[in-house]
Amino acid sequence: MEPSLSSSLREPHHFSPNLGFRTANPLLFQASKRSSLRTLKLGFLQTKSSISSSTTQQDKDSVSSVNPVYVPTPQNRDLRTPHSGYHFDGTNRKFFEGWYFKVSIPERRQSFCFMYSVENPAFRKKLTPLEVAQNGPRSTGVGAQILGAYDKYICQYSEESQNFWGSRDELMLGNTFVAEKQLKPPNKEVPPKEFDRRVMEGFQVTPLWHQGSIRDDGRSDYVETVPTARWEYSTRPVYGWGDVGSKQKSTAGWLAAFPVFEPHWQICMAGGLSTGWIEWGGERFEFQNAPSYSEKNWGGAFPRKWFWVQCNVFEGASGEVALTAGGGLRQLPGLTETFENAALIGVHYGGKFYEFVPWYGDVSWEISPWGYWSIAAENETHKIELEATTEDSGTTLRAPTAESGLAPACKDTCFGELKLQIWERRYDGSKGKLILDVKSNMAAVEVGGGPWFSTWKGKTSTPELLSRALRVPVDVEGAYNLVPLFKPPGL
Repeated sequence: MEPSLSSSLREPHHFSPNLGFRTANPLLFQASKRSSLRTLKLGFLQTKSSISSSTTQQDKDSVSSVNPVYVPTPQNRDLRTPHSGYHFDGTNRKFFEGWYFKVSIPERRQSFCFMYSVENPAFRKKLTPLEVAQNGPRSTGVGAQILGAYDKYICQYSEESQNFWGSRDELMLGNTFVAEKQLKPPNKEVPPKEFDRRVMEGFQVTPLWHQGSIRDDGRSDYVETVPTARWEYSTRPVYGWGDVGSKQKSTAGWLAAFPVFEPHWQICMAGGLSTGWIEWGGERFEFQNAPSYSEKNWGGAFPRKWFWVQCNVFEGASGEVALTAGGGLRQLPGLTETFENAALIGVHYGGKFYEFVPWYGDVSWEISPWGYWSIAAENETHKIELEATTEDSGTTLRAPTAESGLAPACKDTCFGELKLQIWERRYDGSKGKLILDVKSNMAAVEVGGGPWFSTWKGKTSTPELLSRALRVPVDVEGAYNLVPLFKPPGL
């Protein structure tokens, strides 16, 4: 099973739009990205990474100096968060679910972001004219995207989802785009060698294991792409979404168990350590104990407009640090189109979870159409400020949209410069003792939706009745465990 924390971490043993397309010559940015490395005083084990040229299959197998260890996903694993499972309920309502997994390699100042999505899985294939007449237009299918080293990109998409599978109880999913001849695609987690034997192009991912191979489908002529990607790595989760050793939390509160206030958002692993390899076009990246992260969204479609900042690689920390912040303009349930500002910040530091959510305080922000993110918040005990900037042009990514399905809708980079500070809060609301002051040049930053005509200055506007409801300590998962027959999928 998983090794003890003390065997893998040093003390203390906690894990530390104006959506323009890329410029015509993205290679101009690669030189700066390759040369702008600097030694980071990391709050977790220093990773070991290397790059080598990829050639034949035999060469790939022979050059590997990193051997990730596969462990089947155990039941009732530690650090499992609520909403880890697949939320599709079998109905034909408009629905998507998306997953995000990131691995950072500090020595190379490079990151790999894996994004998977399934849309309207009630329809396993593209809708027929009769189905369109009965249900309205729907986008269907499965997408796999990777934003990888040097901000290059790859995407493979199919309008069919009959070879997609997801566990309703755990963070486990996979899809086969192309199966090996005369072999049936998997419909559950399988050992790595069996996956390689049965799947030519596809992926499978669990909390502890991630592997796959995809081919760019030629749909992304507006960004610099790689023709193929292949990967295999293991992960040891260290932070879920809550204090170490405590019950893990639902990111958006207990109401996320119900199909309102969509889309929903859950950070599944705020911080982990990953070991393995990624073949990215003609280069092979190998890493040991690399900082990693995962989250997911589900519901009708993405918000009208949103922003996001995430980072696991910091300098200046005396312990391990993991940051996630995000917000958006989301629709409230009802007959009219009413929207609210929703945002939150979560920081794991030294085994403790610092949570800043609108039902316990205020969250405010100033986000430019691209290049500047400033977010501040407070709760009853602490105050937090973060500021991120980037001179990188960013890469346009796809997201599930209500109008066009999986379409270019957001812009990201993993080359953000970030400053993060947390203070104890004095009785009068002013800043007290500074307890965290760290920086990074490997922050992932994003803006999406829109339109982004100008800088967005906002503040959370959660209705008071909703705030009061979310402050009630309701254990939805525990209640459903008493009557498992009525437990909704995904929870």
